[in-house]
Amino acid sequence: MLHAVIPAGGSGTRLWPLSRATNPKFLHPLTGTPETLIQATVARLAPVAAIGDTYVVTGTAHAAAIARQLPDLPESNILIEPSPRDSCAAIGLAAAVIARRDPEGVMGSFAADHLVRDVARFTEVLRDAEAGARRGLLMTIGITPTHPETGYGYLQCGAVVDGPVRVVDEFKEKPSREVAAEYVASGRYLWNAGMFVWRVDVFLRELARQQPQLHDGLTRIAAAWDTDDRDRVLGQIWPTLTKISVDYAVMEGAAAAGLVATVPGDFGWNDIGDFHTLGEVLPADADGNVVVGDDATLDGGKPEVLLHDSRNVVVVPQSGRLVAALGLENMIVVDTPDVVLVCGRDRAQDVKKLVDELKERGDTRI
Repeated sequence: MLHAVIPAGGSGTRLWPLSRATNPKFLHPLTGTPETLIQATVARLAPVAAIGDTYVVTGTAHAAAIARQLPDLPESNILIEPSPRDSCAAIGLAAAVIARRDPEGVMGSFAADHLVRDVARFTEVLRDAEAGARRGLLMTIGITPTHPETGYGYLQCGAVVDGPVRVVDEFKEKPSREVAAEYVASGRYLWNAGMFVWRVDVFLRELARQQPQLHDGLTRIAAAWDTDDRDRVLGQIWPTLTKISVDYAVMEGAAAAGLVATVPGDFGWNDIGDFHTLGEVLPADADGNVVVGDDATLDGGKPEVLLHDSRNVVVVPQSGRLVAALGLENMIVVDTPDVVLVCGRDRAQDVKKLVDELKERGDTRI
C-alpha cells in the first residue's frame, strides 16, 4: 500500500468562470458523474492507498470544502499551506510529514484535477511504479501519447530497467507542434502527467542534495507538525521557502543523475485543463454538444439548455437561467450568476488571458 498525496491547489484559470480562486475546478463534478474531480481521485486510489494513508495538501480557503467532500479523510491528513509556494513545497511537506510516521514508506503524488477512465489499468501501472520506487528510483507515471500535444511536457525515455520500467533521460518542455509530432513518431517520449511514486527517504535525500534550504525548512516544519508548536513554526518558515515546481527543483536534476524512471500509462488519462477538453471527454449528444453538470439537460426535465441547429458546442449552465443557442458550431458558452463567457473551442487555452487581464484591473471575479 502507498501513502497517497493529492496536491489540491491553483484556481484552474482556463476553466474560468466556472473555476474560481475560491471554488477551483477540483471541487466541481466534471467527471460525467456526480463525483467531483477530487472525490474521483480519492476513489481510484482506494485499491492502493487506504483512506487513513491518503493526504491532501491545500490552501486555507479550500480546506473546509475538501473536508466536506471527503468526510472519511482524517482531519489530520489535510495538510494546510498558509500560502501557495508551488508544487515542491506542497509535495515536500507531505513527504516530510509521512517520513516521520513511516521513514521508508512509499508515497505517490497525484493531482486532484485529472480524469482516469480505466481504473483497473491505472492500478496495475501504480503497482509497477511502486516496484521501481522500492528499488530506490524516483518514479514518474508517463502517459503514452495519442497525438502530438503541445500543452504537455514530455519525458524522453532511455534504457529498460525491468519489465515496463524505463529510465527517464530528460524532461522536455512543452514543444511546438512540429517537435511534438517528432516526439510521438519516435516512440521514445511520453507525456509528463505530473504523477510521482517514490520512497520518501529517497526523495528527501535528493531534495537535500539539490535544494538544501528548502529541505531544511520542510524538515523543521514536519518536526513540529504533530505538536502544539506547528502554527508558530509554519508561520515563521513557510513564507521563506523557495517557490519552485518539483520538476525543476528535484526531478530534472535527478534524471541527469540517472535516478528517475517511468512506467508508461495507457489508462484513459486526461488533464481537465480547459473547456474544449471537457467537450472531448464528457458524453455528447448526436450533434457533439456537451452540457456540463448533473442537472443540465438537453431534453426533458428542467430546460436549462436549449440548442437548435448547433454542433460541437460546450455549455456550462450555472446561473439557473435558460441558456439557448441557435446555429452555433464549435463554441463554448459558460453562464454563471455574475459572468457569461462565450468563445470558440479553438481559443479555449486563451481563457487564462481574460483572467490575467481581470487581475491587472483588480477585479475580484476571478
